[in-house]
Amino acid sequence: MTPAQLKKLDRELDEYIDWLTEGMGRSERREALGLYLTGLLLDGERKSIEPLASRLVDDESEIEGMRQRLQQCVSVSKWAEREVFRRIAIRVDSEMPDVEALVIDDTGFPKKGDHSVGVTRQYSGTLGRIDNCQVATSLHLAGERGSACIGLRLYLPEEWANDPRRRRKAAVPKETSFQTKCELALALVDEALDAGVRPHIMLADSAYGDSHEFRDGIRERGMEYAVGVHHPTTVWPPGTKFEVPAKTARKGPAHRVPRAVDAKPISIGELAKELSYRSVTWREGTRGKQSSRFAVARVRTAHRSQWRPPGPEEWLLCEWPSGESGPTKHFLISLPAQTAIRELVRVAKLRWRVERDYQDLKNEVGLDHFEGRSWPGFHHHAALCAAAHAFLALRRALFPPEPDSLDAADGAAAPAAAPTSAFGGLSVVPASV
Repeated sequence: MTPAQLKKLDRELDEYIDWLTEGMGRSERREALGLYLTGLLLDGERKSIEPLASRLVDDESEIEGMRQRLQQCVSVSKWAEREVFRRIAIRVDSEMPDVEALVIDDTGFPKKGDHSVGVTRQYSGTLGRIDNCQVATSLHLAGERGSACIGLRLYLPEEWANDPRRRRKAAVPKETSFQTKCELALALVDEALDAGVRPHIMLADSAYGDSHEFRDGIRERGMEYAVGVHHPTTVWPPGTKFEVPAKTARKGPAHRVPRAVDAKPISIGELAKELSYRSVTWREGTRGKQSSRFAVARVRTAHRSQWRPPGPEEWLLCEWPSGESGPTKHFLISLPAQTAIRELVRVAKLRWRVERDYQDLKNEVGLDHFEGRSWPGFHHHAALCAAAHAFLALRRALFPPEPDSLDAADGAAAPAAAPTSAFGGLSVVPASV
């Protein structure tokens, strides 16, 4: 966003910054937080501290002073990034039009060297390979008209979590211990619910959906889910009946776990090939109808142990695009049995919004541009990036831009080589706003 474009939103941005930073320390810190957020919104290829400083001053002689001020605010000063995310969550959930889902995902940050907190050789879906990188799990609020990140936490590999020297050097809090990504995801969900976010349906890819602990955790929190799963996941065939076996031995407790009657578990991949598919259109944008071939079945998940009860009945949604040799995507969806297939598809496909968020967070406000190495610095930068992005996302949703690459096929993000403006066209904002 150019300084002239940002000038048009002076009043709205000032109000937003005042609201976001209220109670966040002395006036000097609050002002520095506002300057950092403003710098993230301004145009520029790099959004690390020194380039931000150079864009926030009028005279070159002032750059070093501004750099030190921003450095102190983000990497040294002690303020609660979770409070910033809490405020973002409340505002987005109440003001974003037609919010209907929470989305969990993770994103990678390629790094050189081994000093940045949490960096190691690990798999990153963002990179599509194992590489030297950081990985963070994030939570988003989403609807057809917009989305925003409301929580983000760095994944701390066990080698980091169990290394006191590296922890001290990177200022990792003492209370921070190793957590799996699914545990991180559920912790972010709890923080959002505690903040007052409504319990929307949870969307996630197979990295989370394959975990029955994650799915059970979402159910335990009173929420529905639509999650991707890999084809080896086993289920009981549709229509399988379950009975608690009668006790035959004189000694020992009676059976309590229902068992399948004349049925064996089947992999989702095998079952998907046997279903009947039909074309479903779930969205229509400026690039035309978004459609593919889908099939559904009511199933219960199976477990390796015969002593575990079958999972609750839920939807299995499978996609088999024309021209493919077999089904390519599989989802477990806990929505009611009377839910129409088009609604199942639409909800499952809404997860694309998180990819758009990552694109804007990285390309427009510099989420992956932070050059510090500490735990507080990483999370402070991430929280302010999320705040900057939420400001733009809310403005874009409330005052939509002209149709553009937001309507990419299947919700795919616009090409990185030609990203859209962060605001999507400021000229459409009413002059009175």
